[in-house]
Amino acid sequence: MIIAKTLEEFNAAYNALPNREDIGFVPTMGALHNGHISLVERAASICRHTVVSIFVNPTQFNNPNDLATYPHTLEADCALLEKHGADIVFAPRVEDIYPLPDKRVFNLDGLDSCGEGPRRPGHFNGVVQVVTRLFDIVKPAKAFFGEKDFQQLAILRHMAAKLGYNIEIIGCPIVRDTDGLARSSRNMLLSPAQRAAAPHIYATISKAPELMKTHTPAEVVELLSKEIDSNKELETEYIELVDSTTLKPVREWNDAEHIRLWCAVYARPVRLIDNIAVK
Repeated sequence: MIIAKTLEEFNAAYNALPNREDIGFVPTMGALHNGHISLVERAASICRHTVVSIFVNPTQFNNPNDLATYPHTLEADCALLEKHGADIVFAPRVEDIYPLPDKRVFNLDGLDSCGEGPRRPGHFNGVVQVVTRLFDIVKPAKAFFGEKDFQQLAILRHMAAKLGYNIEIIGCPIVRDTDGLARSSRNMLLSPAQRAAAPHIYATISKAPELMKTHTPAEVVELLSKEIDSNKELETEYIELVDSTTLKPVREWNDAEHIRLWCAVYARPVRLIDNIAVK
């Protein structure tokens, strides 16, 4: 496995690869866990070469404190990746990705109008900035993203097609701990009491498919929010029901053939997100 810490080092490693038309790419911000590793293993199982990027992208953080506290564990990450099939780890400097300030503003066609979009202004624009820049550098055939960031996955799939990238965007299932908590790099920031409380999020939202049989969407959201908030360690920021394809809000159960429930919950100051298929 090659670790490239500059654009020049990556280009040298890339140019040495045979069959460069069959690269699987997993973009990450590091602090890797089993969720990331599942993406790497999926890429390695179906692609000739697997490239993993580790880059904490400053343009997608609307909260400076969140950027400042994001975990950096490059040495441990690389040791993990070597065991699980990565061929190249690209851990660039900011100036490699953004030699000049990236002033591009993307029209996300309304896919950012709910969920994380209004609550993290500029976040998804920053995600598209960095991912398109990485696509231009890595030139993958396939790119792998986790369904835990369901809205991000939908936006990147839409924008890759809209911008003309001939890259297959592959969504991979959420990886959870045995108690149901979705794996996240931010989990390591939870206190013991918060970590013990956090599985309450998934346990609660998992009740939605049963509740929908006897309650309206608005009632389901209210019931789930109250149940999460009954745990003193947790505070619901939002729960929303959306069309899984268009990401438009669902007001009635027949508004969409496939419905996703997504949520953000604080175990302050840590912010956790999760989602499930409801229908």
